[in-house]
Amino acid sequence: MKPQPLAAGISAVLLAAALTACGGNSDSGGGTGAGDGAVTLTYWASNQGASLDNDKQILTPELDKFTQQTGIKVKLEVVPWTDLTNNTLSAAVSGQGPDVLNIGNTNAATFQSTGAFYPFDDAALQKIGGKDRFVESAFAASGVAGTPPTSIPLYSQVYALYYNKKLFSDAGLQPPATWEDLVAAAQKLTKPAEKKYGIVLPGATVNASMHFAYIFSEQNGGSAFDQAGKPTFTTPGMLKGLKQYVDLLSQYHVVNPSAAQYTDSAQAAGDFARGNAAMYMAQTSGINVLTQNGMKPDQYGIVPIPAPASGTKISSFVAGTNISIFKNTKNLDAALQFVKFMTSDEEQQILNKAYTTQPTVKGASASFTDDQEKLDAFTKILSDYSKPLPIVPAIQAFQANVGGAAVALIARAATGATIGDADVKAALEEAQQKMGAS
Repeated sequence: MKPQPLAAGISAVLLAAALTACGGNSDSGGGTGAGDGAVTLTYWASNQGASLDNDKQILTPELDKFTQQTGIKVKLEVVPWTDLTNNTLSAAVSGQGPDVLNIGNTNAATFQSTGAFYPFDDAALQKIGGKDRFVESAFAASGVAGTPPTSIPLYSQVYALYYNKKLFSDAGLQPPATWEDLVAAAQKLTKPAEKKYGIVLPGATVNASMHFAYIFSEQNGGSAFDQAGKPTFTTPGMLKGLKQYVDLLSQYHVVNPSAAQYTDSAQAAGDFARGNAAMYMAQTSGINVLTQNGMKPDQYGIVPIPAPASGTKISSFVAGTNISIFKNTKNLDAALQFVKFMTSDEEQQILNKAYTTQPTVKGASASFTDDQEKLDAFTKILSDYSKPLPIVPAIQAFQANVGGAAVALIARAATGATIGDADVKAALEEAQQKMGAS
C-alpha cells in the first residue's frame, strides 16, 4: 500500500481538533481496576518484523505472559508504518483509539504537541521503574526537552550499509569507506541486462526517503531546521544531500528503476536477499527481515553508510520506536502496567533480540545477533556516527514534505529523467512552502 502522508504535514486545524477532542480527558484512570480480569487493553503495535504475521508471532506469547502475570488482557493490532501516523492522528482527533500504541520516535514531539497523549511526569515515570533505567540517547527522543514526555523508548535502531560478501569478493571489491567508493562499487556491480544492480532503495517509502535525505544532508553540512525550529530546506547542504540520494538512480543508474515503486523497506530487503542488489541501506532490524527472506548472516557484512570524502561522517540518526498511552484511556493503571512490562529488563532482552533491535534500558544488553562483528559495527554507529533528528513539533511535517519530495524525484528518475540541481532545489522549495502552510 502506498503511504498516504498528510498533504502539508500536520495542519493547525488538525492539531486544534486534537486538542479539543482529547485535551479534557486527563482523568482517565477510572476503568475497571487493573488485575481483576475484567480489563482489556487495545494495543496498536507498529510493524517491526518482516511481516504483520511475524509481529503477531513474536508479540502474542509475550502478551499472554503479561495476562498471566496481571490478569489484564491485551487486544493486539499490528499496524503498518504506512498507516500508523495517519491512524494515530485520526484517533487523536476523534478520541476513538487504542489504550496503548507504538510511534516512531521521529514523531514524539509532533504527537506530544496534540495534547492527546498521557504525559509521563515524575510520578508516572516512577510507576514504570524511573527515568534513570533508560539509555540516555533513547530517552532524549521521547519528547520535547524540559517537558514531561508523552512516549517512552521501546526499541532503538540505527542505519547501516549492508553489502553482499560474495558479490564484493568476486568483483575484487572492499566494503566502501567513502561515498565515492560506494558509487564506484555500485557501478561495477550493476548489470542491467541480468537485472543485477549495485544498490537497492525503497523508492516510494516516504519515511525512509526522509531518513536518507536527513543523513546525507548532515554529511554535506546541511541542517533541516535552524535553532528557532524553522525549516531550512533550501540551504546548500540540504540540496547536496538530497541530490546525493537521487543521483544513485538519476545520474549513476545503479538502482533498478522498479525500486521507485517500493512502498515498504521489506521489498528492498527482498532484492538484496535474492542477490539482485549488492548493497542495501537499512536499520538494525534489517537483520531480522533478511533472515525472514532466507539470507544467512554470514552472506553479508555491515559497515557505516559512508559519507563523501570531504563530508562529515554521519551514518544514521538515532532511530527507534516509542510506546505511548492515549490520555483518554479508561484503563490508565493497566496501561501503565503494560508499559512497565514492555520496558522491563526481561522483555527488552526478549523483544529486542527477536526484532534485532537495540534495548532502550540499561539493564538489557544488545543481543540481536550472534555475530560479534555486526554487533560491534552497530554499536559503533550508534555511539560515533549517529545524530538525533531535531526534536521539534514540525518533524512529522518534515517527513511528509521532504520525504514526499524525495519520492517524487525518484519516481521521475525512474522514467529516465535526469534530475539536476534546479529540480532538487525546486522540490525542496515546494516542501518548505508546504511547511509554512502547516
